[in-house]
Amino acid sequence: MGSMTGRAGVVTGAASGIGRATAIRAAQEGARVLVADLESARVGGEETVKIIRDAGGEADFQACDVSRAADHEALVAGVLDRFGSLDFAHNNAGIPGGGRLLADVEDEDFDRVIAVNLRGVFLGMKHQIRQMLRGGGGSIVNTASNAGLRGVKRLGPYTAAKHGLVGLTKNAAVEYAEDHIRVNAVAPGTIMTGFARGATPERLAQIMKPQAMQRIGEAEEVAAAVVWLLSDDASFVTGVTLPVDAGSVAGW
Repeated sequence: MGSMTGRAGVVTGAASGIGRATAIRAAQEGARVLVADLESARVGGEETVKIIRDAGGEADFQACDVSRAADHEALVAGVLDRFGSLDFAHNNAGIPGGGRLLADVEDEDFDRVIAVNLRGVFLGMKHQIRQMLRGGGGSIVNTASNAGLRGVKRLGPYTAAKHGLVGLTKNAAVEYAEDHIRVNAVAPGTIMTGFARGATPERLAQIMKPQAMQRIGEAEEVAAAVVWLLSDDASFVTGVTLPVDAGSVAGW
């Protein structure tokens, strides 16, 4: 009996990185998982499903553009059709956004980052909560960032979106606590995902500088925190943003 046995839910951005690691970890703990990502990431998403199934778990893939409300409605319907309930959700899908000082950011670049990283989480929670109210409760975890807890040079749009996500997480938590819906977030630091793999050694050294632990984290380390927050092991925890960041927001 794992900590997620009998639960069913969705993980967005699960074709790779933290989303994939969370989907796998949740399945290892007994959950049935709808793996969601863009249609263009279907190959990666189906690979996540195969990893889960090969280990004896239950999973399926559904394409979803998190910036589209209709896709979130379809995602909730897809979980219900396949597994019969929506007990948890990990709103993880996001895109990078930065590289320029604030005054040099193009309007359309700012809008795109907000559409995916903030509006996408709002839409996800909106439709997930509606179903959880009908189903008697549930647990939601959103992927923020340490950029949601402090300013980061040349990451203006991303920082704005992640700060907004932290605020939405708190608001949803206090609004639905008595409906047995818990809402939390994780704030990863430098994690070995696509961004870190593509960064130069100099850039990695720069972004790791604030960390107390001078190493890059693994997606599985974030997934462990996400699944704990989703599970009843964290039954008295709601409205928090948990840094998983090697101490980077603690001070240096």
